[in-house]
This record gives sequence, structure tokens and C-alpha cells, in this order.
Amino acid sequence: DGCGHTLLGPESGTLASINYPRTSPNSTVCEWEIRVRPGQRVQLKFGDFDIDDSDSCHSSYLRVHNGIGPNRTEIGKYCGFGFQMDGLITSKSNEVTVQFMSGIHTSGRGFLAAYSTTDKSDLITCLDNASHFSEPEFNKYCPAGCVIPFADISGTIPHGYRDSSSLCMAGVHAGVVSNTLGGQINVVISKGIPYYEGSLANNVTSKVGPLSTSLFTFKTSGCYGTLGMESGVIPDSHITSSSILEWPNQTGQVNIWKPENARLKRVGPPWAAFISDEHQWLQIDLNKEKKITGIITTGSTLAEHYYYVSAYRILYSDDAQKWTVYREPGVGKDKIFQGNTELYQEVRNNFIPPIIARFFRINPLKWHQKIAMKVELLGCQFSIGRAPKITFPPPPQNKNDEKNADFMDDFIHSVKTSLQTDKTTFTPEIKNTTVTPSVTKDVALAAVLVPVLVMVFTTLILILVCAWHWRNRKKKTEGTYDLPYWDRAGWWKGMKQFFPTKSAEHEETPVRYSSSEISHLRPREVPTMLQTESAEYAQPLVGGIVGTLHQRSTFKPEEGKEASYADLDPYNSPIQEVYHAYAEPLPVTGPEYATPIIMDMSSHPSTPLGAPSISTFKAAGNQAPPLVGACNKLLSRTDSASSAQALYDIPKGQPGPGSADQLVYQVPQSVAHPTVSKDE
Repeated sequence: DGCGHTLLGPESGTLASINYPRTSPNSTVCEWEIRVRPGQRVQLKFGDFDIDDSDSCHSSYLRVHNGIGPNRTEIGKYCGFGFQMDGLITSKSNEVTVQFMSGIHTSGRGFLAAYSTTDKSDLITCLDNASHFSEPEFNKYCPAGCVIPFADISGTIPHGYRDSSSLCMAGVHAGVVSNTLGGQINVVISKGIPYYEGSLANNVTSKVGPLSTSLFTFKTSGCYGTLGMESGVIPDSHITSSSILEWPNQTGQVNIWKPENARLKRVGPPWAAFISDEHQWLQIDLNKEKKITGIITTGSTLAEHYYYVSAYRILYSDDAQKWTVYREPGVGKDKIFQGNTELYQEVRNNFIPPIIARFFRINPLKWHQKIAMKVELLGCQFSIGRAPKITFPPPPQNKNDEKNADFMDDFIHSVKTSLQTDKTTFTPEIKNTTVTPSVTKDVALAAVLVPVLVMVFTTLILILVCAWHWRNRKKKTEGTYDLPYWDRAGWWKGMKQFFPTKSAEHEETPVRYSSSEISHLRPREVPTMLQTESAEYAQPLVGGIVGTLHQRSTFKPEEGKEASYADLDPYNSPIQEVYHAYAEPLPVTGPEYATPIIMDMSSHPSTPLGAPSISTFKAAGNQAPPLVGACNKLLSRTDSASSAQALYDIPKGQPGPGSADQLVYQVPQSVAHPTVSKDE
């Protein structure tokens, strides 16, 4: 009465004490007799061991024997709290007896152990999880019987399982190993995800799980694709059933739940049997032999019709006449598959080993209210390996060839014998959509190089585009006739000359000349200031402000009075003293000076013959030009063209009031100016 969870398979199994992992009751005993194939030996591995040792293994202990019966010999006797068993316990024969004895105690979980044949060197127990191993990929052997009620798993395929999940129990849920037989698993560790879904598969319920640092998946042969129920590859005529449910609704319309409605995820009603008993079936013709590895089922998926199948058998056939019920190897009874527990959830069951057949039949055994279901089959194509065709030589023609014929018969017999093989199956190379693919060094290298190259090329393209855009924008904003940016220093420097310059260190005083002072100047040095209502003065060469700003004079206005082109010419009254500011030189770091205005006074009536041209600009620096001559009063411009023969300065590029012969244009002071006169 001391036996707990137990499953003894032909090559492996699991055993535990009663009530494990809780404290076992007092005064209990259990013996397990383990047998494997002759010629094999048994190895035992403990996943947990916690037996009271207060009386030095006298009343509570675990004892292992070689053999079974009265002739068995003891291998060892064990007890202790949290006892760590290093290595494996190996038998000398193919039979082992394990005895558990529980005396009077108050604590101790008991034990859980796994066994297998000695050729499974990588045996683990049902309690091992992915966090116990540091390798990114490894192979382990799971014993039979790892679907245990006291272990939990979180996750599902293809997303993966949380690292705290039992490896072997997750392997059963994923369909890579059988709970009855056990088997080899190939585990791949990868980065965890924030959320793990739950599902029901192979009689194992996976729970919803939170974020973890890592997860694991399984590598398989990849034969887990859908076979055509959902996609419609299997035609309606290939889906049949034992009966069909027909019933009228409230409006009197007849509803027919036909077998072709049994397509997974198909909107609408499912297939339903007219009579709900154990003799009903749903049959699918795959058109040819296929390798069937699993099945997914749901209920009616209609909230108003809460129908589903909770348990069923599987039958298969090659001709739809002789049917075989699916059984697991080494098990003498039919396999009963767990179905749905409600009408919406998809439940998966895998076939280990897979089924090779053309016709597939589902036989419901338990259901809720009515037999109704939707189905999808999992698997892949199936191929048969055949021996190459042999071409035989022609028979001998005479008696001399009898020896050669005998030799040929022996040769053909030996070839036939060597080519005699059983029906061999080859798994096609089909991509596995349910598990993580193999991780190799090449894939890892490519996963690193490809993003780096993409980032480098993207950066280069962005740099080129930005440079091209900046260059075009610079050309556009720095064109000859465009306004500069308002934050450019050159713009402010160019505009400062239009305002009176005031400096704390040096304030330049404008130079003015009165009429009396002008009278003492020599004729060639008399600056003639001719002001008209429309004439404007030469423009300063200010970089970046040409063409778009309104033209302005380079002369500094007098303080207290703003000059106006509409004012009377101050030179009409020789008695009135006129103070006029002359153009001042621009700063040293600024743009060039305005082009000087040169006027020829030789043809003026009051000017002596041979008088040179005079400039309206003052001398360099702040010094006034020397008074080395005298000049009579200046004649001002009158509205009558016949009054005075004065010549006025005309700005460059603007038409003057007189004829071309009466105009004298500006030339630099350093250039000799020939006098041009014309007698009226």
C-alpha cells in the first residue's frame, strides 16, 4: 500500500512513493519488479530522495536488488533527508527489484525515480527542467510515465515552453515522445517571451505562464503539416459519416449538419451524428497513403449548441474494408484519446508511432449532449523505398553454357537475397512549422552580419541624401539675387552702414563744408553735390544684398533732419550756408567703397579753362581735403533746360534729362578723364 505514481514500460519507466511530493503515511510498503529485454541491464536514476533517517535506515528506507524473487541480491540500502544520489545505480541483469519501506516518521517527501536500459546514457527524470542545463542545445532521454499530476508546464508549440517546465512532460505535450514509451528529445534553448499560452494536448494541460528569461522548443523530423481538411484540399466527396443530423429550426428551415462541415475553423455548424452512440464514425479519404502524425479536434463552436466529443478511438485502413484500431506498441488494448472539454478549444493528439494509411476514421466514445465535431489531420507525404530493377541475361543456348547458367542462377539468387527488404518509409524534407529550427554557427553568423550590413548601407544612403539636400539648399539661399538668412553675420554687417555709426571708443564726425569754405577751394577740388528729385547715388558693394533690397544712398544723413528728395536744392541760394554730409568710407572689414562721382567742370561758364574734374568724396581718413583753390558759386539745376549749361551727375544705368552729348559719366579718380564739351 506504499506505491505511488507508477508506469513500467518495456524500456523505461517512472516510480514514486505514495503521496509524493507530500509526506508518505506511516507503516507502508511497496515493491516494484522491473524487467527489460534479455541481454539488457537496468539503470536507476533518482530525481528526488527525502526519506526519514532518524533510526539509521532501520524502519524507513529504499532498497534495490539485482533480480526478482528469493534469489535476488541486494545492491544498496538508502535513506536520508535531501539525499543526493550521484550517478546511476546499475543492475547486473535485466531484472531489478525496488523496495520502499516507511516506518514511524513525521516528515519526508519519499522519492521519485526513473529507469531505463543501460544503452540510454543520457537518461533524465520527469522532474528535470531546462534551467538544469546550460547548453544551448542538447539531447536527453525521457522515461515513460512523465505525465504526472504534481509537475507543471507553461507554453505550447510553436512558440515554446517556459524554462521552468518539465522537459519530459513538455515533450509529451508537444508530441515528440510518448508517455507510454518514453523517448529521445532534442532540446533547443532560446530567449524567453513575455507570455506563454496554455493548451490541452496528448492528455497534458499546459498552463498560462508569465515572462521568463529563456524558453525551449524541440527539434523533430518536421512531419506536422496539415493534410487538407481546413484548406479544402480534401474534397467534400472524400468526407463521409455513419449518419447526419437533420432538424428544422424555429422558422421551419431544415438544418443539415453534413460530414463536409467537419472542417477545422470553418465558419458554421459542424458535422453531427443523427444518433449519439458508440457506433458512429467520421471517415476521411486522403486519396493515397499518408503519414499521419496527429489530429486536432473542436466541438460544435456554436454557443447555442453546446456539443462536443470528449473521448474517441482511431481506426485506419488501406481499402476502407478492413480496419485496424490504433494501439501503442507493447500495449495490448486500444488507445483511447482524450477529446474536448468544451466546444471551442482546439485539442491536439499525436500518434507515436505515426499511422500510415489512406482511410482514416474517428469513432466517438464519449460526448456532451450530442456527437458533433470539427477536425484537422496532421502529417506529411509518404514514400516507399523500392529495390532497383534487375535485368537478367538471356538463357544459355547450348550445353557448353550450362556451367555459366548455373553460375548466373547463383548470382541472381544472391542479388535477390541482398535486395529483400521490408517496407521502408522515408520522411520527406518538410519544414517543421511547430518547433524552432536547428541553430547553427552559419545561421548565427548570418543573423549578425545581415542586420549590420543593412544598417551600414542605410546610414550611407541617409548621409548622401542629407548632403545633396544641404548642397541644394545652400545654393538656393546663397544665390546672387536671393536674400540671405537673417541669422547670418554678413547680413548685419551690410546693414550697419545704413545707420549712423556710434562707437564707445571712436565716434566719427561727419565733415561739412560751407559756401564760404568752398569759395577758397581750387576749382578742381570743389565737390559738386547735385541732388535731384529722382536721382540716387551709387550703391555700396554689400555682399548678399544686391537686387532684392530697395536701393539706398551711401551718404550719411544730417543729424536732426532727414533728407528728402522733394526738398529744394540748397545750392540755388549761394548766400545760404549748406552743410551736406559726404560719403564716408566703409569699415576696413566691410565691403568696398561706392564708386566715386567724377564731374568735368571745364565746360562750366564759371570754371576756368583746363580745370580738372572734381570728386564729391572727401580724402581718405577723417581729414578734410586741403583747401587749395577757390571756386565761384555753384550753379544749381533749374527746370528750364535753356537757363544754365550745368552738367549734373547721372547715376549709372539711369537715363538723364539731357542728350547723350551733354552727359559726363563717372570714372575713378585715379583714371585721367578727358574733357568733352560742345558749344551750343
